[in-house]
Amino acid sequence: MRIGVFDSGVGGLSVVKSLLQHQLFEEIVYFGDTARVPYGVKDKNTIIRYALEAVEFFKNFDIDLLITACNTVSAYALDEMREYSNFDVVGVVKPGIIATENVLRSLESEILIIGTQATIASQAYEQPLRAYGFTNITSKATGLFVPMVEEGLYDGPVLQAAMKHYFRDIKIPDAIILGCTHFPLISDAIKHYFNHHSTMIHSGEAIVEYLEQHYALQHKFDATESKFFASENPEGLKNVAKKWLAL
Repeated sequence: MRIGVFDSGVGGLSVVKSLLQHQLFEEIVYFGDTARVPYGVKDKNTIIRYALEAVEFFKNFDIDLLITACNTVSAYALDEMREYSNFDVVGVVKPGIIATENVLRSLESEILIIGTQATIASQAYEQPLRAYGFTNITSKATGLFVPMVEEGLYDGPVLQAAMKHYFRDIKIPDAIILGCTHFPLISDAIKHYFNHHSTMIHSGEAIVEYLEQHYALQHKFDATESKFFASENPEGLKNVAKKWLAL
């Protein structure tokens, strides 16, 4: 099978890493819209337009399935992408919600959702979780993390200062939903900030579990061919991929 992975920048590589580790696909085609990252500060119509342009890009590759690794796009443009596509399109929000429900044993568990401004404003995670019965949910827009990851700042004083700014009034949560695929690249720093108490809900692992259950993916490929494209500075994206994915 050939799969496409779309993200606003380099963050979707965290999903690619999980896909490679589980050997589910024969070929992965990745496109990062690095020229227009971040999406999380843009309006809904712009997000939808960018998403449909990405669908048009993937039509050149005869893919079997497209994963929308960007949480903002998953929250705002999934229906439009499916209508415009001749292949299945799967977002990361629903798998993340299912993973959270499976991990937490108590409906009184403390949940922290972090994401871009647009993702948090959509309440795409919060509303289904509250409908399920969870009551202690804090949603926090942490958009500064996105450019930090794009710049390769996975730890250090700048990231530490940003975490103190965002998290200073938040009690230690039982689970943290990393509602942006950029955030797994700084998950170790976030874990350390909360004294390694919190369970991280990672879009990559959640989407793998979802795909295995809903698409009956059982065959394991010995080798996966990966192709990386970007709307700006593709070599920079490829360098991040080599470092993050150990290619």
